[in-house]
Formats: sequence, C-alpha cells, structure tokens
Amino acid sequence: MNRGFYTIMAAQFFSSLADNALLIAAISLLAATNAPAWMTPLLKLFFVLSYVLLAAFVGAFADALPKGRVMFITNLIKIVGCAMMFFSVHPLFAYAIVGFGAAAYSPAKYGILTELLPPEKLVAANGWIEGLTVASIILGTVLGGTLVNPKIGAALMAVDVPYFDMGIDTPVEGALFVIVISYIVAALFNLRIPDTGARYSHQERNPVKLMVDFAGCFSRLWADKLGQISLAVTTLFWGAGATLQFIVLKWAEKSLHMALDRAAILQGVVAIGVALGAVAAARFVPLKKSLSVMPLGVAMGLVVILMTMVTNVWVAYPLLVIIGALSGYFVVPMNALLQHRGHVLMSAGHSIAVQNFNENLSVLTMLVLYALMVKLDLNVNIVIVLFGVFVSSTMLMVMRRHAANQREHDSLALIGEHKH
Repeated sequence: MNRGFYTIMAAQFFSSLADNALLIAAISLLAATNAPAWMTPLLKLFFVLSYVLLAAFVGAFADALPKGRVMFITNLIKIVGCAMMFFSVHPLFAYAIVGFGAAAYSPAKYGILTELLPPEKLVAANGWIEGLTVASIILGTVLGGTLVNPKIGAALMAVDVPYFDMGIDTPVEGALFVIVISYIVAALFNLRIPDTGARYSHQERNPVKLMVDFAGCFSRLWADKLGQISLAVTTLFWGAGATLQFIVLKWAEKSLHMALDRAAILQGVVAIGVALGAVAAARFVPLKKSLSVMPLGVAMGLVVILMTMVTNVWVAYPLLVIIGALSGYFVVPMNALLQHRGHVLMSAGHSIAVQNFNENLSVLTMLVLYALMVKLDLNVNIVIVLFGVFVSSTMLMVMRRHAANQREHDSLALIGEHKH
C-alpha cells in the first residue's frame, strides 16, 4: 500500500472514533435533560436517515471534487453538528447534522480506494479499513463512556488555559470539546490525502436529474450479474448487523442476566470478531475468489441460533467472536467486489451512494421489524431463531441466484475488468 492509503486510514479512524464517542455523549445529554426514553434509539434513526434520503445527491458531490477535499468538507459538517450540541441545540437535530456529514463522507472514503489502488488490492484495503473502523467503534464507545464519567468530566472542567475561557461548565461539554479535537485531527489528515488525479464528467446539479441519474445507477448495479450478488450480500449484512446489536443486548439481559453496562461489552466482543475476520479475509482472499466466501454467510446464521443454548458468559464470549469473525470474513471480499464493479460500471462516488442507500434502507427495515417483535413481546430465543433462519435462508437464495447467473454466462470472468 502507498502512503496515501495510510493517510486515508488515519483520517477514517479519527473521524469514526469521534462519531461513536459523540453518540454516547448525545445519549448522556438526553439523560441530563430528562428527555423521554423513546428518544434515545431515535439518535440512530436520525443519523442513518441521511444515508437513505441523500443517496441521490452525495455520489455526485463525491465525484465533483477530489475525494480528499470532499472528506475534509464533510468532516467540517460533522464538527458543526458536534458544536451544535455544545451550544444547546437538541441532540436529535445536532446528531442528524453529523449523520448528514457522514452520509456525504462515505462515498468519498470508499470511492477513493478504487482510484488509488488496483483491483487486486481492494480486498486487502477493505479488510484494513473495516478492521480499523471496528477498532474505532470499540475505542470510540469506550472514549465516550469515559468522557461522560463524572470524575473525568470534573477533571476536564478543571482544565485552565491562560487567557482563554473554554466555556466548559458540565461534564458533557467537556466530552464534546475532546470529541471536536478528534474531528479536527481527522480534518488535518484529510488535508494530507493525495489527489489521485481521477476526474469525472460534469456532475449534474438539478435535483430531479440527480434522482433520475441515481435511479439509473441503482438499476445498472442491480442488473449486473456480479453487482447484484455482492450488493445483496452487503445489504443483508448491514441490516443484520444493526439488528444483531440490539438482539445481543436483549439476549444478555434475559439469558445471561447482565446489566446494560456489562451487556454493552458483548457488542465489543462481536466487533473484535468482525475485525479478526476482516483482517483474515484481507490476507487470504483475492478479489478473484471473493464469491467463494458466501457459504460463510449461511454458517453465520446457523451459529447465531446456537446463542439460544448459551447461559454462561464464558461460553458466550467465544461464540460471539466466532459470529463476528464469520461476518467479517465473508463481507469484506463482497464489499471489495461491489466497489470494483461499481467503479467499472459508473463512478466510485455514485456506486458507493447506491450501496449506502441499499444498506441503510436494510438497517431501517430490519430495525423496524425487530421493534415490532419486541412490541409483540416475543421471547428473545424465538427472535434469535427467526433471525438466524432469515440470514441463512437469504444467503442460500443469493447463492442459488449466483449459480443461475453462472449457468447463463461466466460472470467471474468480469472480475478485474477495466473501467468502461
């Protein structure tokens, strides 16, 4: 990998670290203002909504400028969202602004990989990006929890900078100040990202034409024999992953009798597994063999069902690591393949925007279905079985679709194809 790739990794790490720390700070801010409990999950909804609503526009924006500059601008939008919380704007609205920045940041972050690296390095690049992102999620959550701790907050409030009043009057404000610093560090790395020299045709600015263009890209990617398979897998993965976070919390409460603070650690255990699987895929799976990992998606769904038999926390830890590792190992090659096909068929920014639209629509849909099952008061073990069967059966259907495609034409020969 060249130096530019490592600069992208550093920028992504600090930006994602701040995103996840800010979520904890926003939850703490809602609690401090005695907001109703139903507002807390809405933070996630408001953040993700931008990925769906803005999908038709962020791809064109990402392709209109050099990707490093796009990442810098969108990181500034995140800083604005964070600062709005500092100045007492409602956390839901402020975190929605951060989500707006993140939605525009993503096509540039992943799109630049296809401009910077040859196809054969995309799996390795995605493995390291995903592994680092998981690390930033874990460390960001820990950082956010540490910063809102009353003792740490008191220490931040006691910091005295000569001739400068930082205006930190509460522990949450101290946390927000540190998080802004993390965003600023990310912005500094953004400025160091090299210009790849990739330029695309003039990007449309008319909203209606942008939506028509997005619809065309959407149809093109789903019609492609490789694009539809990789897009189906990554769409399923992100929806399932978001739902699994909440399932693990409920399962820990009901089956392992763990309080929320301890149950949250189990999410980190799954994330560690994802990171291990992602790094292993980067090491052992070339782009040409990316579709060979699909059976692991079926296996992941079946292993999830084993959670219903576990009541001991020391058995839970390795089981969750295995679930995470299977997820990371099968999704990273599929993600790389999807980026490659998107780059060949259209442009980096547009293809990532289509991917984000599908994946986050899946997140919203599966979370709504999960909320419905919770409202119906279904036993958590029944929910786990339904979840595992859904993942495995969907992956089997995707594999059958790929086999049917192969009988018509050898689509694997398209892997490594140059841009049209």
